[in-house]
Amino acid sequence: MANVIPFKGIIYNPQKIGDLAEVTTPPYDVINKEEQVNFHNRHPQNIIRLILGSETKEDNENNNRYTRAAAFFNKWLSEEILIADKSPVFYLTAIDFPVDGKMFRRFGLTALVGLEPFEKGIILPHEKTYSKTKSERLKLMKACHANFSPIFSLYSGKIDALNILEKKASESPADSDFIDGKGHRQRLWMINDANIQKSISSEFNDKILYIADGHHRYETALNYREWVSKNNPDFSPAHPANFIMMFICSMEDPGLIILPAHRLLSGIDNQKLSGFLQKAPEYFDITEIVADKNDTEKAKALFISSLRKEESKNKIGVMLKNSNSFYIISPKPGVMKDNFGNELSESLMDLDVTVLTRLILTEVLGFDQAGLDNENLISYSSSDKEAMENIISGEYDMAFILNPTKIEQVQRVAGEGLIMPRKSTYFYPKVITGQVMNKLF
Repeated sequence: MANVIPFKGIIYNPQKIGDLAEVTTPPYDVINKEEQVNFHNRHPQNIIRLILGSETKEDNENNNRYTRAAAFFNKWLSEEILIADKSPVFYLTAIDFPVDGKMFRRFGLTALVGLEPFEKGIILPHEKTYSKTKSERLKLMKACHANFSPIFSLYSGKIDALNILEKKASESPADSDFIDGKGHRQRLWMINDANIQKSISSEFNDKILYIADGHHRYETALNYREWVSKNNPDFSPAHPANFIMMFICSMEDPGLIILPAHRLLSGIDNQKLSGFLQKAPEYFDITEIVADKNDTEKAKALFISSLRKEESKNKIGVMLKNSNSFYIISPKPGVMKDNFGNELSESLMDLDVTVLTRLILTEVLGFDQAGLDNENLISYSSSDKEAMENIISGEYDMAFILNPTKIEQVQRVAGEGLIMPRKSTYFYPKVITGQVMNKLF
């Protein structure tokens, strides 16, 4: 099913860029404004200039962040800051990283994958996207004709050739090896043996790929291909726009980590805060943990440990501004089916994020679709500690602390052709940007 092939990747020239940590970044969509500035200041050839360039008041149709990105990209190619591999390559990568004091290693294969519309069931999404974000990414693709960040995708089952490579990789020197800005070790091995490449490609022929991160970029690539096909008389099935760069990881990889995406709410007045506690018991069983003013750490620890117990059950933690109490809420038996059974499948009703979006934010707090889409009202954090501190400090009004979505839930929802609420998953760490790039011309 999936058409996975090697390609002549664009990489930073090691003769001119000594430390990839100076020029690589996370994907554009997890970079805040302060980080954006820091990446710009870190190195004159940092890839931030390509994926999330600075804006100015003088920007216009002919001079803007997208045209400047194209100018930087072409300049770096001409100066051989960026160079292309001479023959098609599969890029095997490994990242070593800690979570809660424990070290993990995640392997992945960076390759080109043939673009497929979702309805064909070969490449499947699991989250909804924003039109505005896709229009911005399309402007960048039209200007630069390149993939700068790989789509993060998953497959289920074994790829024997990859499993063998992964076992050998730990004993072999990498073609690229550095510690990134977050302290994670990033390694890359170039797989250029034609027989191994053929074996890998053939083993993906019966695989379905599930998009973990990069839904906006994937849908943008579909729109870009349509645009190219209409404007290029030489367009054919072999045109580079028919493919997209992906980082492909096994669902069974022990380093595949999903963190929760906690919600932080602003603009909730005192009446709504108190109204939440009055209305929530209609739908939820509620456990209250009262913090001792002299020992809030004990209450916080109990709050999180209680939330993490029995993760198979729908449990959501709640914190309110100016309150000494922590709440664990769980929907009453049958309440989701009674309210949404006619419009939601069981696989969606089972998700904590669906309970949060449909039952809490919509029914209890009265959010409409515009409110759910308003990034000024709803923010996100993958850190328990950060989310709790934001409420204690008064920076936000309410926090909903979630357990992480499970990979089996992602596979089930995507396999049924359904879409989860936005920010249902936070795959960690994000796939680094700048390790390999792909030209579309």
